[in-house]
Amino acid sequence: MKFDYDTIVIGGGAAGLTTAGIAANFGAKTTMIEKEKLGGDCTWTGCIPSKTLIKAASVVHQMKNGKKYGVSINHDKIDTSDLMKHIDDVRREVYKDADRPEIFEEMGIEVVNGEARFTSPNTIEITDSNDTIRAITGRYIFICTGSSAFVPPIPGLDQIKYLTNDSLFEVDELPGRLVVIGAGPIGIEMAQSFCRLGSEVDVLDLAPQILMKDDPELSDILKNELEKEGVRFHLNTKVKRIESVDGQTIIHFEKEYGPVSVRADDILLATGRKANFASLNLKAAGVETEKTGIKVNNRCRTNKKHIYAVGDVTGRYQFTHMSEHMAKVAATSALLKIPMKIDRKHVPWVTYTDPELGHVGATEKELQDKGISYEIYRFPFSKIDRAITDGATTGLIKVYARKLDGKIYGASVLGSHAGEMISQYALAMKNGITLRNFADTIHPYPTYGLGARRAADQWYIKNQSETMVKWIKRIFGYRGPVPDYSNPNRIV
Repeated sequence: MKFDYDTIVIGGGAAGLTTAGIAANFGAKTTMIEKEKLGGDCTWTGCIPSKTLIKAASVVHQMKNGKKYGVSINHDKIDTSDLMKHIDDVRREVYKDADRPEIFEEMGIEVVNGEARFTSPNTIEITDSNDTIRAITGRYIFICTGSSAFVPPIPGLDQIKYLTNDSLFEVDELPGRLVVIGAGPIGIEMAQSFCRLGSEVDVLDLAPQILMKDDPELSDILKNELEKEGVRFHLNTKVKRIESVDGQTIIHFEKEYGPVSVRADDILLATGRKANFASLNLKAAGVETEKTGIKVNNRCRTNKKHIYAVGDVTGRYQFTHMSEHMAKVAATSALLKIPMKIDRKHVPWVTYTDPELGHVGATEKELQDKGISYEIYRFPFSKIDRAITDGATTGLIKVYARKLDGKIYGASVLGSHAGEMISQYALAMKNGITLRNFADTIHPYPTYGLGARRAADQWYIKNQSETMVKWIKRIFGYRGPVPDYSNPNRIV
């Protein structure tokens, strides 16, 4: 059968842009369909605007706490319009430099603005803004339609205005009092940022701790830091209903000791994401779905061998970096017939609070559940000289590794630049670099990266023993004291 295109990509977010780029690089005749703007959630309502807001809030925080660094700085009231314009300028700069249609058209990709739906397994119908309909066929089809904010069925929510990541960066005024529903990464990042910008912030969540996927010890330290800044947490909490009274929103929730309520000027829903596939008419293509998203195998292929789904629309991971990784897997598997698979073992994630919290590989609970023997190698930020000079000593590195040879199973880092540090561990794990190899690698001083190496040094420390040192003293005739090995948690 002759097709109009070798590759049809539906969606122009991180997953779609990467998929289309790879396909064109392989010489495939490619079209990419996007119903809004290229760049998707990451550029317009996700990563870029949120990290820009986080940076602005951190500048305000440092100004307010200048005496900590020996500097006193006066600051005026924050102009919301200036802040939102700055956020918009940054995302437009990213769009111009990386996401404009012309960039992809120069690569030979046809960029089409419109809404796509299947009419058969190989046929896509596109409706543009003028309601003009066009049908095209493709040999391979990649669904990259992303996800959107999940709105929970809370009684009364439909009667009030609320914020999600889609509307958060368009506000006219910073809320005097903000209630964040959801203590995952988005909720925690925005809670800290708005608190630093001057809002009173309450965070509600059904879970017993914040950031449930992360190390409990580290997430508790982070929670304490946010509480010191003024964020109020209501965990183990079930929201019962929401109502509007005299222009203010009241959130009623249930605690273990009874009903409680808080008032808010605005509510931010940070209650997770849902896959975008309802409008695709997947039934016409015979593509199977499940509650969380489109069903795919480890090569991102659906039950139809020529149709692939990539990124958030699968309900897996929902990180921009994983969308790009999955795009590489899907495009390479489909177009080159090279059987790449999703790398499940080395998926890093970072919550961009201050301090940051990052993780890669297996968690301690996963290792315990699988019965894998491991040691924990710890190193505090208070012993990292660069952290001391920066006044950023709150934090801890925890590495889970095999005692015998230092094979790394997973790592968690809480602290300044944790996102960069966790990347070192991801690289080490992917390439079979042990803690011994890590410790033997020269790192520049003074850096946070050196802290990651010093955590690896603890493998050497833990593998020494009093008996070993006594034998060394006896063999070489050394006369110094034997180190104290009675404390298993000692850090050198």
